[in-house]
Amino acid sequence: MVSKRYDAAASKIAPGKQYSLDEAVAIIKSMPPTKFDQSVDLSFRLGVDPKHADQMVRGAVVLPHGIGKAVRVAVFAKGDKEREAREAGADIVGAEDLVERVQGGWMEFDTAIATPDLMGQVGRLGKVLGPRGLMPNPKLGTVTFDIARAVREAKAGKVEFRVDKAGNVHTPIGKHSFPAEHLVANAMAVIEAIVRAKPAAAKGTYLRSLTVSTTMGPGVPIDAQAIANLFKKAV
Repeated sequence: MVSKRYDAAASKIAPGKQYSLDEAVAIIKSMPPTKFDQSVDLSFRLGVDPKHADQMVRGAVVLPHGIGKAVRVAVFAKGDKEREAREAGADIVGAEDLVERVQGGWMEFDTAIATPDLMGQVGRLGKVLGPRGLMPNPKLGTVTFDIARAVREAKAGKVEFRVDKAGNVHTPIGKHSFPAEHLVANAMAVIEAIVRAKPAAAKGTYLRSLTVSTTMGPGVPIDAQAIANLFKKAV
């Protein structure tokens, strides 16, 4: 059944053709839904060599239409900042008590935010949070005294991206049930963020290939050159 559904979806993609972003999303939307609302993801192949520190691509972006799921936010803060975090909608807030809870194995959150004054304590969680991509990072806006803003952005659908060892980046842009225009707007926000994150040391073509796909479906190739032309000065 899965194979038949995949084949039916793949049949909508012309061999060797590259589509505009709007066309690619339209193809994704035309694919039959599954029993669960599949994630829609963008996959980039970038012209960088991540083995070199000066060619690392990493960042975060708030999607204008969210990612289609509730985001559980943990905040390491105390005093007025603890109150700020709670008022902004954080799911759990604490200081040393929360550090100890996470050290004990509790991991029921999707994003972690910390105030700079608590990073000495939060740093002890590096081996726990680091491999899961949950370690607060000032470059991603998750180590900050502007706690209310950070919590609101996380709740609104802020996604982080990071190039892997092969030069690829994979980022969710929503759910299959989203209107096409919401998926396109989210995709453009991600593309712009990745273009802006281009390392100065990167040479040659930066956006080498770009595809959009659902969790269980085939990738639809997007014309990366056409996308690059939209950001010609940066790419």
